[in-house]
Amino acid sequence: MLEGAKPLDVGIPAQVFATRASMPYEVRVCGPAPGLVTGGDGLSYGVAHGLDALEWADTVFVPGYRFPDRDDPPQAVLDALIAAHARGARLAAISTGAFALAATGLLDGKRATTHWHYTRALMARHPLVQVDENVLFVDEGSVLTSAGAASGIDLCLHILRGDLGVAASNHAARRLVAAPYRSGGQAQYVPRSVPEPLGERFAATREWALHRLGEPLTLEALARHAAVSPRTFSRRFAEDTGYTPMQWVMRARVDLARELLERSERSVEQIATDVGLGTGANLRLHFQRILGTTPSEYRRTFTRGE
Repeated sequence: MLEGAKPLDVGIPAQVFATRASMPYEVRVCGPAPGLVTGGDGLSYGVAHGLDALEWADTVFVPGYRFPDRDDPPQAVLDALIAAHARGARLAAISTGAFALAATGLLDGKRATTHWHYTRALMARHPLVQVDENVLFVDEGSVLTSAGAASGIDLCLHILRGDLGVAASNHAARRLVAAPYRSGGQAQYVPRSVPEPLGERFAATREWALHRLGEPLTLEALARHAAVSPRTFSRRFAEDTGYTPMQWVMRARVDLARELLERSERSVEQIATDVGLGTGANLRLHFQRILGTTPSEYRRTFTRGE
């Protein structure tokens, strides 16, 4: 945690990965030195750990902080981040925390993003970073970045989904009252207002569809539920989620299949029917295309420790 740390950027990973019996994580908050850190927006933080905590961490989150385009973080912080990454830790930045990761050189030649207000500054200050200003988050494997504070939730759920599976991620999303998944590739900022009633209507249609994944779902049926034309529905749906309606439905079906593979003994053929994909061959095809693995291998991955 750096001087001027943004409250939401600090709170989101702390809450998603909170130390609790149901979660295999231990959260420690650290800074350049233990003690009081002056945060942003009138808040300060009592930080219990110094940089030695990075020698222990498997994942290091860097929250956004004030004036990231003026000065780099202290060299001791950059050295600790580099050392943590070198020993295999995963580094994840929320919002302007990307500037700290960029200052280490670990983002050189890689894609990254940050809050839309600072993307041009990140490009100018770190020209070797491939800044993408139109996404919610970027996963480069051991180094991840996200846009503004709310997209930090998307990034954390993305990490949780990879670590523990879709059931755990969906449970955390419900606890946070957040969307279970949004595309990291969707635009972070749409420069026009969206009428709120229509936004609520589209959310209701997504919820309606999630309860009917085993049934035929067409673009026309989704648009009819939202009471708009298929053309309007397609355009606005992509703006809201980063996917076309049918891409979203397919990913929702694959995610439900993942949850059933993790939590049930149903066969692949039975699960394919349950999620609306018809046959095991069809499920395997889309599983491979979206996740790069097979249903059987995915099930083995999440049952090895049981």
